Amino acid sequence: MKTFIVVVFAMLVTSANAGPVITYDFASAEQEALFNKLSDELRCLVCQNQAISDSNADLAKDLRDEIYAMLQQGKSEDEIVEFMVVRYGDFVLYRPPVKPITWLLWFGPALALIVGFVVVIRIVKKQKQAAAVEISGADIERLKALRAESPSANNTEDGKV
Repeated sequence: MKTFIVVVFAMLVTSANAGPVITYDFASAEQEALFNKLSDELRCLVCQNQAISDSNADLAKDLRDEIYAMLQQGKSEDEIVEFMVVRYGDFVLYRPPVKPITWLLWFGPALALIVGFVVVIRIVKKQKQAAAVEISGADIERLKALRAESPSANNTEDGKV
């Protein structure tokens, strides 16, 4: 009986992952290549950083079906991309165009790197300047006098400050 339950459970668990594999029939290899290219370049809008070719979401399936239908109608790559951008915005593209609203997206990482580099250089220069300050003989004598007056001072054996 235990074996029967284990077998039934295993069948249920493994069949849960089984699903239909959707295939598309293309008129030419170029059409299929374009379909694959567009599926890899367009983002699934409900998934976290996944192309519609990799996503199992219903929206991704619908977008793949839409691309297939548009290719069957003879639409070009630019027409399909333009349709998707008009409908879903630039977010649908993995590589959004460079325009004023996306400048921070494109140039922000380089700008952050440059600002970080400048900050590190300034900190290093300040540390070098602070280390380069010489203590005068009068300051050393004054420090020795203050340490001698203080009862809790830790005087060194060789008289150095």
